[in-house]
Amino acid sequence: MTIKRGARLDPGQVQDRRGGVGRGGGIAIGGGLGTIVLVAAYLLLGGNLGDLGNVVAPQNQGANPSSDITERCTTGEQARQNEDCRMVAYINSIQKYWSGEFAASNQNYREADTVFYDGVTSSGCGTASAQVGPFYCPNDKLVYLDLGFFKQLQTQFGAKGGPLAQAYVVAHEYGHHVQDLLGLLQNSGGQGENSGSVRTELQADCFAGVWAANAVDTGFLEPITDQQLSQALDAAQAVGDDRIQQQTQGYVNPDSWTHGSAAERKQAFTTGYNAGKPGACNS
Repeated sequence: MTIKRGARLDPGQVQDRRGGVGRGGGIAIGGGLGTIVLVAAYLLLGGNLGDLGNVVAPQNQGANPSSDITERCTTGEQARQNEDCRMVAYINSIQKYWSGEFAASNQNYREADTVFYDGVTSSGCGTASAQVGPFYCPNDKLVYLDLGFFKQLQTQFGAKGGPLAQAYVVAHEYGHHVQDLLGLLQNSGGQGENSGSVRTELQADCFAGVWAANAVDTGFLEPITDQQLSQALDAAQAVGDDRIQQQTQGYVNPDSWTHGSAAERKQAFTTGYNAGKPGACNS
């Protein structure tokens, strides 16, 4: 998934908190280390801190460092050479698509910034460390992303990586934002193959596929290659509940699933990509 050289980027959709120091020493979680591990695994699968209620205690973020993203991430050419700028292009493309889709249905799309962070940051859903991975917080309507997650996706979860694999992760989180705007997150929750949590996550995967099908039309991206599509599908499978459970505990327990199996996540993205319409994602 290559950024068009002539694309004009809007870095104003990103808040860069990297290098900041969060107060409070990280995630304050009751219940001991086991709870911390469960929360980290949950969020690495693409979950939302907001779904965890009061398990994660809110704390304050230290002063944000100044960022030069606004100066160095304004063109497609810069996005082709720099990962930060590439993320800006993906975010711009995803939000342009959903803005148009909402407008076509006589609805207003509310843009959501993405927060780049490392170490520790605070959110409306609580304090998160870099270990929790990407998440969407419905309380402040922001997407949170530690860019180190993409390397972890390859080294820890065995994904192939690649540009569309990265874009899939971002688009999945914005899928949660879309669900929030449509009032669909109210139906999320529970565990098991047929739980509301699994349906919510698979729908977000489907929404990511819908965006990918329309990404070229947003004006930011060149056509998707078969190799890039394969990498995105590989990433979706890598974070399936069954894959994670087999890797972390040595066995699979469908009764505790919150995101869906590797096959289901791949199928959800594929359904959205092939249909190219959000209506195909009613789960």
